[in-house]
Parts: sequence; structure tokens; C-alpha cells
Amino acid sequence: MSRPSAEAVLLVDGYNIIGAWPCLKKTRDTAGLEAARTELVEAMTSYSSFLGYDTQVVFDAQYQNACGNIEIITELLSVHYTDFGQTADTYIEKACASLRYQIAQSRHARVIVATSDRAQQLMVQGYGAEWLSAQQLCGEVETMVCRMRQKYQSRKQSKSRFLVNSIDAKARQRLAELRMGFNK
Repeated sequence: MSRPSAEAVLLVDGYNIIGAWPCLKKTRDTAGLEAARTELVEAMTSYSSFLGYDTQVVFDAQYQNACGNIEIITELLSVHYTDFGQTADTYIEKACASLRYQIAQSRHARVIVATSDRAQQLMVQGYGAEWLSAQQLCGEVETMVCRMRQKYQSRKQSKSRFLVNSIDAKARQRLAELRMGFNK
């Protein structure tokens, strides 16, 4: 089964974002790196779902003696752990280079890289990718959360808890007649 065509591919430099977002930095410092990774992945799950982005969160295993692997979180979100000795920057640059051809063939409308690393920004823009700073991504995620809350709140407020308020006036009248014992 093939994945749906996403509006954009979003590549997220995971540790760079964790170090730049105050809430994730606080989580990292109090609860540990694993908790901060989980929090970032949860935020990106909602964000990618809301926008329809094919999102790849990349964590480097540069100092870990492990093989790289990929965790599929949702249809639109995956977490990529790089190979031993490979940085997230290198992984993202290679991804941008390969996605460059997919953009030319119109498989993806855009490639966006989220990082605050200035050198990486220049490199990925050279491949035709867009750049989003960690602060911009944080702001967009917060805006998306607020929009989802408002949407949920308005939907929740518009529906009364009584069934009678969701049916038309004629049906309400008929129910009142039945309740009063008027059988026509």
C-alpha cells in the first residue's frame, strides 16, 4: 500500500530542536533526553497530521555504537536514528539531495528542513529546500495547537448536551405532543 502524496516533506533535526525549544530543554534537563525526544515526537505527530506533511524527525547516533533504524509512528511521521558516526546534519543533507529529484518530478511540492544550525540552513537551501528555524517551528506548532483547541471548543460549545436541541422544531413539537398525551 503506497503512502498518500504529502504536501511537503519536513525534515526535523531532533536534537537541535530539543536544544532550542525552552519546553523541550526543560524536559531534557529534568526528565532526561528520552522524555524530551518523546515530547518532540508527540508534538510533530499532531503538527504533521494537521498540515499533511510527511515528517521525518532525525536523531543522530554519532556517539552511539549502534546501527541506524527507522520507527514508523504514523502514516505521516517517522523517526530516523542515524548510523554510528553519522550526524543528523549529514543525514538531512543526503535526504535533501535525493528529494531534490522528487521535487523536480513533482512527487513532493516542497522540502522543509527545521533546524537552527546556520551551516545546515545554507547547505539545504543549496539543494532547493526551505528552511525553518527552531523558533519558527515552535511558533507554528503552538499556533496549530491553539487552532485545534479553538476548533474543538467551538464544536463542543455548539452542541448542547440535550438531544432535543439537535432536532428540528417540527420533531420537537411532535415529541411534546406525545409527552402530553396528545395522539393525533
